[in-house]
Formats: sequence, C-alpha cells, structure tokens
Amino acid sequence: MSDLFDLPPTDGASSGAPRPLADRLRPARLSEVIGQEHLLGPDGPLGAMLQAGALSSLILWGPPGVGKTTIARLLATETDLHFEQISAIFTGVQDLRKVFDSARLRRRQGRGTLLFVDEIHRFNRAQQDGFLPLMEDGTIVLVGATTENPSFELNAALLSRAQVLMLNRLTPADLERLVQRAERELGGRLPLDPAARDAMLEMADGDGRALLNLIEQVASWKLKAPLDAAGLGSRLRRRAANYDKSGDGHYNLISALHKSVRGSDPDAALYWFARMLEGGEDPRFLARRITRMAVEDIGLADPQAQGVCLEAWNTYERLGSPEGELALAQALVYLALAPKSNAVYTAYKAAREAARRTGSLAPPAHILNAPTRLMKEQGFGAGYQYDHDAEEAFSGQEYFPETMKRGVYYVPVDRGFERELRKRVDFFAGLRSKRRKD
Repeated sequence: MSDLFDLPPTDGASSGAPRPLADRLRPARLSEVIGQEHLLGPDGPLGAMLQAGALSSLILWGPPGVGKTTIARLLATETDLHFEQISAIFTGVQDLRKVFDSARLRRRQGRGTLLFVDEIHRFNRAQQDGFLPLMEDGTIVLVGATTENPSFELNAALLSRAQVLMLNRLTPADLERLVQRAERELGGRLPLDPAARDAMLEMADGDGRALLNLIEQVASWKLKAPLDAAGLGSRLRRRAANYDKSGDGHYNLISALHKSVRGSDPDAALYWFARMLEGGEDPRFLARRITRMAVEDIGLADPQAQGVCLEAWNTYERLGSPEGELALAQALVYLALAPKSNAVYTAYKAAREAARRTGSLAPPAHILNAPTRLMKEQGFGAGYQYDHDAEEAFSGQEYFPETMKRGVYYVPVDRGFERELRKRVDFFAGLRSKRRKD
C-alpha cells in the first residue's frame, strides 16, 4: 500500500466517467458481502438454499446500508435468474403489470425472474396481493427489502409465501474491513490518525453505504498531516441516527427505555431516553410513557412515584426544551431506583377478566341501598353492618355477588411501601376469617 497521503484523484478522470466508491466496491460474489455471515455462511439459510439449488421468495429486513440490494442482485447471478429491480416508492399499478408481463414472457422462454422490490412495505394490501399468483406458479422469485417490521407492514398471505431474513447492522469490525477494502481500491491509507478513524466509523452508525460516502470525502482532501478526531469532526457531520418516530426505531427504543427502568438500570434508561430525544422524539410522549411506567411497574411499592412523574411533566410544560427535559430525566432515574411492583396492574387485569366472565351478577342484597318501601320489602339492605360501628372498623361482611366464589386479585409484593400494605391485607384477611367463625 502506498504512503499514508498518496491517494490518487477520485474524480474518475483517468478511467472515463466517474463512478462512486460505493459502486466500485460493490461485491461481485456473495462471499464478499460483509457483516451477514449468519445468512450467507454454509449453515445459514441463504447458504443452504444455494447449496440445494432451491431459492425461495424472501423478505430481507434490516437497517439501511447493510447489503439488501447487493445480496438480491448476487442471488440472481448465482441462480441464473434474470434480475429485475423496482422500488415501491416509484412503481404504480401499470408499472407492475409491465414487470409481470415481462416475467411471464421470460418464463415461457425458459428463464426465471428474481424480482427485487425495494421498500416493499410501501405497497398497499392490494398491490402486495398482486405478487401472490406469480410467486405461486413460479413466474417470479420475490425478494423484498424493508427497514420496517414485516409482521406489521406486510400481508399475512405474502409472509406465508416468503421467508423473512433479518440482516444485521454492521459492527465496528465490519466497518473497519470495509475501510480496508476501500483503501485497497484507492491505493493508499486514509489521512486519519487512529482516533479519527474510529470517529469516522462511529459517524457511519452501522451503515456501510454511509461509510463509503464518508471515505470518499476524506480521500478527496489534500492534507499535509493526518487529521485527529477533532479535525475530522470539524470537516464532517455525524450521520443522523436511524430513527423514525412512527416506525420500528420508535417502538424498539421506547421498549428499551421501559425495560431499562423496570430492570432498575438508571444509566441504560438515561441512554435510551437521550437516544430518543436525539432522534427528535416529542418529550411529551416520553413524559406520558414515564408516567405510565410509574403506574405499571412501580405502583404502590412507592406511592410517590406517580406524583414525581406528574410534577416532572408539569415542569417540562412550564420550562419547555431543553431545560424541561432534565426534569423528565430526574423522574426517570427516580423510577429506575424505586422499588418495583406490578401487583395492582396484575390485580386490575385479573379483576377485569373476572368481570367479563361473571357477566351481570348482582351485588349481594345486604349492601344495596333501599330508598323505597318496595325495595325494603324485597330485602335490600337487610343485614348490612356499618363498618365504622364494628370492632377495628371492620365487619368482615362479604361484598362479592352471592353466587360467586370470592376472588383474590391483589397480592402485594414484599418490597417498598407494599411491604406495609401486605401486612394490612394479611391483617384484614385474618379478621375476616375470625368474623366468619364468630
């Protein structure tokens, strides 16, 4: 490899029309694809299909810049299928008909078609259904690419006819291999010190295509000395995080945030909170979700938790961003370190289920009010014992419907304030048993 700064010009002048680095480095064989060995290795699903000579329709699910299009193109090459590529964003019904007609003609001539559909989740239900007959009769092998969860975005009928394969985000080691491949193509090392090189990998955020674009920019600079991380940062801007407030990124990160709080990890909770804010999430959505965590996962183990969240929410509304976000962060740390209990949440769900199951059972007559003579004659209110007049202000009467077995829904945990509530539950259970014996 040549000297550190001895990089050739990248304008393509010596070889005709310029070609982007990403195009020049596009793998020519599946074995050259970086980062997806779990799919392409001999024991992986694609490796096994190719060895058996039987390629089925596929949905390639993964983040941007990890090789979905490249893999589809190379699968067509290795199986001798005609490669046809369309994008769901730009393809209408008439375009699809032309593609289908060409595939049918090609099949009659003895050659199959691998139809690659980028952003396949953008097609509506009717358009997705249009692929089914051609998949079933073998006219096409469909390979769809999506960054969204296929379970939510694709029809069940389409999913039943295709195998979903998840592609991984490229790791720092994968990205470093890509840098080295680019340097071999460019004929020299990039003018970056080790810290700047690592910073460039971080800027790519797991996206190989974004990394190659960064490399192309760096390679075009005329530098006298290697750049450090600060120098690189002044010349390049970090790639925007992959975060869609209505897509998988939103649901994955809020799940990570909620589970970090439930798992009593304030550092992880703050990290995912910050990730969502950096991605442009509405802090009010986070305030609502944090309050939900207090109700669902803290409950009566710390009765103050809900109030802390509501006060943080109120503080945010008064201060706005970015100062008000600190109040939400404080509430988040409080929740992460609070004792945990879902006893009321579990009890509530059990009571709702019992209510659905028992239908229209009436309350016992002795706890019904009797404002009229007729109701008194029917026995409404007869035998009711006023608890304040009873010993310990507890009569021990039954309040469930007469034909229903007594339910036990709330079982306090032995943590936080619920430890005290557990003592009270046990106390009243003991009194109730004693009253019935008396």
